[in-house]
Amino acid sequence: MNWLKTTLLTLLFCNSAFAESRALSSWSDGETRQAIIAFVEAVTKKESIHYLPEAERIAVFDNDGTLWAEQPLYVQLAFAIDRIKTLAPENPQWQTTEPFKSIISGDLKNALSSEQKIIAAVFASHSGMTTTEFEQIVKEWIANAKHPTTGKLYTEMIYQPMLELLNYLRSKGFSTYIVSGGGVEFMRPWVEKTYGIPPEKVIGSRAKLKFELRDDKPVLVKLAEVDFIDDGPGKPVAIQQKIGRQPIMAFGNSDGDLQMLQWTCPPSAFRFCLFVHHTDSDKEWAYDRSSPVGRLDKGLEYAHSARWTIVDMKRDWKTIFP
Repeated sequence: MNWLKTTLLTLLFCNSAFAESRALSSWSDGETRQAIIAFVEAVTKKESIHYLPEAERIAVFDNDGTLWAEQPLYVQLAFAIDRIKTLAPENPQWQTTEPFKSIISGDLKNALSSEQKIIAAVFASHSGMTTTEFEQIVKEWIANAKHPTTGKLYTEMIYQPMLELLNYLRSKGFSTYIVSGGGVEFMRPWVEKTYGIPPEKVIGSRAKLKFELRDDKPVLVKLAEVDFIDDGPGKPVAIQQKIGRQPIMAFGNSDGDLQMLQWTCPPSAFRFCLFVHHTDSDKEWAYDRSSPVGRLDKGLEYAHSARWTIVDMKRDWKTIFP
């Protein structure tokens, strides 16, 4: 019966090799794809010196610019702008108050010209309602809102190669988390359907909440006060507070993700960090150091010196959108 055992082992090996060859099919078969697969194999095969149990296989992903498009402006800002226009008839004082006056008139350059104006727009469009009410508003908006340049639904502006990566990692026993500067209450209503990541695995910026009883029913009300900004050095803090384990893989695209990747990949540790570099002006956008949205400057320099993996979208991705 040795021949049968040998045949079965051969078939199993061939099936495994075939499965690996099909993994990340939207990625060009180059160094970047090979580096991802090699690392995953190293930490998931028990005979490997780098093997880690599933509980330690934590992968964290930025959202804007890493999992979906962020140009010409962040999707959550597009939501805030639409909400302000919807609420404008109920707030006539906005006709003479900035940034609302500029948003209503369509002068987005002026409306979003400072951090204070952006915060005012976000608070006005995100607060004063319960979390349940806000969730429903976001669900209805994301189901219909379209990108201003492509005309596609925003949920169609997700990156096919990253969807494949998420699925590949989960098939290998990884837990995948979103760690974004975007609002956690904005992302949670739609990320599970879009990325397969449940709401409890979403870490983001958040406003303060207040518990109330309304008609004897418990509710949480969204306040116009910042509770935590999950960007830059805030990301490692949020990861520790939420997950309690240091990730072994991290994926970002901008300087706002640098500290998350530094936390994941300290010098000499066997970890994997990757920056998505937007280089394809034909299929998407090409931008990095000088972009007001998703700037990648210090992160790019650090990634080169630390020898992290850098995705060249034009070279490494055969397709971008589903």
